[in-house]
Amino acid sequence: MNLITSRKPIQIKVWLESLRPKTLPLGIAPIITGSGLAYWSGTFTLSIALLALLTAAALQILSNLANDYGYAIKGSYTEERLGPLRGIQKGIISLAEMKVALKITIFICCLCGLTLIIVACRMPKDIIGFLILGVIAIIGAITYTVWKKPMDIWGLATSQCCSFLVG
Repeated sequence: MNLITSRKPIQIKVWLESLRPKTLPLGIAPIITGSGLAYWSGTFTLSIALLALLTAAALQILSNLANDYGYAIKGSYTEERLGPLRGIQKGIISLAEMKVALKITIFICCLCGLTLIIVACRMPKDIIGFLILGVIAIIGAITYTVWKKPMDIWGLATSQCCSFLVG
């Protein structure tokens, strides 16, 4: 086995770790709750629920990848950092590779979100409103850590998440 084929399983494992699947319940719990309420009120639509789950999961993954990238460019990955090593921190994923992954994930978020809007929304004001919310969700997922003054150090991250979910 040469070096390239022996590294491939390691790279796949590190990429899967970077997606942080353990955090997906954070993104999909509100969708499951809303779907349960829709079912209870007799307005549940399976296609809308599934598309909302995909969109929420994609946004959570985008936030996770952006966190890894943001911490790396800020120099937060030091010996003092607690927690599991991330893909960039391990040196297995480069900043350039993570940028590509972020772009792909943004595309997936847009694709899922736009499909959800097409399936779920009928009124022009709903379409416009949800397009705006989608853009805000993508920007929020990225600027949580990747920005000149990221929200994770302002103490605004929790209030941002709560206001977005409740509002």
